[in-house]
This record gives sequence, C-alpha cells and structure tokens, in this order.
Amino acid sequence: MSRPDSNSDARDWQFMKKTLVLRINSQEPELEKIRIAADFIKKGGLVAFPTETVYGLGADALNPKAVLALFEAKRRPVDNPPIVHVGDVKDVYRLTKKVPRKAERLMTRFWPGPLTLIFERSEIVPDVTVASLDTIGIRMPRHWVALALIRGSGCPIAAPSANLAGKPSPTSAKHVLDDLNGRIDVILDAGPTHIGVESTVLDMTVEPPQILRPGGTPYEVLKEVLGKVELNPVAVANKALPVEKARSPGVKHRHYAPNADMIVVEGEMTAVVNKINELVCFYVQVNKKVGVLATDETARCYRADVVKSLGSRSDMAIVARNLFRLLREFDLEKVDVIIAEGVSAERIGLAIMNRLRKASGYNIVMV
Repeated sequence: MSRPDSNSDARDWQFMKKTLVLRINSQEPELEKIRIAADFIKKGGLVAFPTETVYGLGADALNPKAVLALFEAKRRPVDNPPIVHVGDVKDVYRLTKKVPRKAERLMTRFWPGPLTLIFERSEIVPDVTVASLDTIGIRMPRHWVALALIRGSGCPIAAPSANLAGKPSPTSAKHVLDDLNGRIDVILDAGPTHIGVESTVLDMTVEPPQILRPGGTPYEVLKEVLGKVELNPVAVANKALPVEKARSPGVKHRHYAPNADMIVVEGEMTAVVNKINELVCFYVQVNKKVGVLATDETARCYRADVVKSLGSRSDMAIVARNLFRLLREFDLEKVDVIIAEGVSAERIGLAIMNRLRKASGYNIVMV
C-alpha cells in the first residue's frame, strides 16, 4: 500500500489498522468475544459496542493515552467530553466527589438505562476524559453486550458515539464500519440499537437539576420523580447559542449532520406540507437533488427526488429509532438538500427535535 499524499490522508495514516468485526448475541453475549474486546480495552485500544441508544466507541476512561486516541480516531474536539459508562453503581462513588441523594434515587429508578448524570469528578479521573472540567457525566447502559464489555474490561469506559465527529450517530455496526473502519480495533455487532437517540444528560451539580441534552429518558418522567427539573436553554434552542464550556456532549460543535444541506420546517402540519412542497419546487428549479424527511401521515404529499418516512407520528419511539439511519441513507442517495418535517416536542419528541435542529445547523423555517 502506498503512503497517502494529501495532508488529511497523511494525518490519518496512523489509523490504517485492521478493524475486527465480531458478530455477537445481544441477549447472551459470547464470553470469548467479550474477552477479545475487553483485552483491547485493557491494552489501551478502541472498541465500538452497542448500547440501547446508539453504538459507542469505548476506551479505558482512566487511561489518558487511550482516551486521547479515542478523540483522534473520531476527529472529535478535545473540549467535547465523552460520557463514562459503568457496569456497577459502586463505580460512581469512586469517580465522583459526592453523590447527591436525588442522584441515588434516579440511579435506582432509571439505571441501567438512557440517563446520564453529571457529578463533580474525583481526582482519579484524567483531565482528558472530562475535557479538563470539574465534572463528569456517567451512565450505566441497558444492553447486555455493553455491560459485559465494561465488566470484562475491569474499568469504566469512556464512550462517545462511534462515528466521525459531526456525523449522524450510528445505530448499527455498519454505520460504525462506514465511519471508522481502519481507525479502531474492534466492532461488536449486536444488530440495530433499540432507542436510536442518545441518553438524556441531567446535571446534578445544580439545583434544581438541569437537562443539558434531551434523550431517551423524557423530561416529563424525570419531573414525575424529582418534582422540579429545568431545561437548559441549549436543550430546547431553535438557534445556535454560545457555549463556553460543554458540560455535556451534543451541546457545543455541530452534531448529527448529514453531508447534504438541511432545513427543518416546523409548525402546523398542513402549513408544513405546503412550505416543504414550495421549497422542493425551488430547489428542483435550481437543479438540486432534493430529499424530504417525512412521516407516514404526509409522505405521499411530496414529489421530491427522494422521500423517506420516519414512521407514524402516533409512535414517536419508532421515529426516534429511524432518525439517524435515514439521515445516513440520504447521504447514500447523494441528495443536495434535505427538508425535514418537525414533530411534536413532547416526551421523546423533544430529543428528536433537538437532533433535527442541530443536524440542520439551526436552519429552521417556522410556519
């Protein structure tokens, strides 16, 4: 193989390694495959693994060199802290200075599950793992393969989504391979993920606790348990907001974005359909290949080059599960522009709208 010439390729030459893909049972993970992957983690390697939300790219959270390699493999800015995944609640007490009583209630109720809690970090956590912040985001994933890998590795695992930074998050092993083949050591392939959007991130260092990123555990459910929960402005923003220090992934830098330009149209459904058709006509006239991200209720209303449905608005869990996969499919179709319908921002819909808005770079049309 000849050495690459371009600066970008030359910078990535260090990643030209063989990525091992291991198909693994999602309910009863084969111990030998877990051992192979865990050995890479123990040696400072990088392993992509499934969670209930999206696929994560894991490294030993207490090994600074391994975490730095994770940032480099993803081309992730080092000021964007990954979430640390644990396999036992006891690990939380080791990684943090204190665990508020409210956090203990949440861990009892929602772990394992799609809820990340922000704590003050302890001295054993390397600076690179938390982007030099005084806080750390921790969760316990609800997936047998993820838990087996963490426990088999004998260490907490720092794991952002297993994609190149800025791209739509991966919900299948194929998505990981498309982005990171040759850049990481192992992919544990347990099939598609169940939830499809990342965990909710809840800051427990402030009172009342504050959602920094909406996700798989809805705001409404957290309010039922805690009584009062606030939504940070970045969680519900419809325009870019300045963020000096990101206490959570997904709030600083562009995320979830397809290659195409993207527009999100929000409002009453009939008005949304009319505006999208108007935009389709405009872009077709200027020779753009147009994709529309619709729902079952409206997909037949459009005459774009590519129309894809997220599912029915009556089942937002399915919509969430399909979101990142369809954004990646539009890339494969090589559309120039994607025009997406907004959906209700209730329960999991809040996370869906957060991802759509950020994927568009806040290119939003209100009707």
